[in-house]
Amino acid sequence: MSLDDIPPLRDPWMVAAFEGWNDAAEAASGVVAHLIDEWDAEVLVELDPEDYYDFQVTRPMIHRDEAGDSELVWPTPTIYHARPPHGGRDVLLLSAPEPNFRWRGFCSTVLGVASLAGVSEVVTLGALLADSPHTHPVPVSGSASDETRRARLGAAPSRYAGPVGINAALADEARLAGLPSVSLWAAVPHYLAEPPCPKATLALLGALEDAIGVPLPQGVLPEMTEAWQRGAEELTERDEEIAEYVQALESERDTSELPEASGDAIAREFERYLRRRGVDGTDG
Repeated sequence: MSLDDIPPLRDPWMVAAFEGWNDAAEAASGVVAHLIDEWDAEVLVELDPEDYYDFQVTRPMIHRDEAGDSELVWPTPTIYHARPPHGGRDVLLLSAPEPNFRWRGFCSTVLGVASLAGVSEVVTLGALLADSPHTHPVPVSGSASDETRRARLGAAPSRYAGPVGINAALADEARLAGLPSVSLWAAVPHYLAEPPCPKATLALLGALEDAIGVPLPQGVLPEMTEAWQRGAEELTERDEEIAEYVQALESERDTSELPEASGDAIAREFERYLRRRGVDGTDG
């Protein structure tokens, strides 16, 4: 589909995640992939990868089907359109490897599609490796372009200063264009960096739900998170050094966390529960 063929959409919002530097354990791209699957999203626009990638760094891949037939797949930024069965808003889902160059041109093109589609809000998702114990909830930090969205986040504000990824560039270009934006980041335990990390994906999905105020499907993520947690526990049981390290992280986290922060987290989870009851038709 070309940019001229974008159909009328219902007050759409956009969520973007990028593979690579911004995507520890594939937790952020996992959210977009999960929503594409849950909502049967369809391709809306594909951007020409020739403009944005060094193919010696971000290489095309050969994929083979069950019959053994091969297909060369290029690292193509793709914007999907989803029409969730519950809720009155359409969603655009951007999935792409982080571009190697022409970031401003890339952001301009993405936001051009968003403008043509009538997008009113952009959410970027990221994940980083951190000193976070797997026994605790995955921390999610967030930032927003305006006070209303900052109040809606319910996430610890980011105090990061340093190099940034394409997420920050896209959010800043959206701000300059007058398009409200939200950025969410999950902190993945660095000693469990091997993808996937469904626990971090589920935490990001919950934070995204809070930011948008729309119930989002969890699918099999809770079951995958339980299996991941069991695997993490087995790892610490087998490795005494990791077990001691996790205990030190737990002690540090327990000391630094405020009681009101735990109360806020419980309140947010209860709000998500009420939203999902309404969607599932199980209330009352």
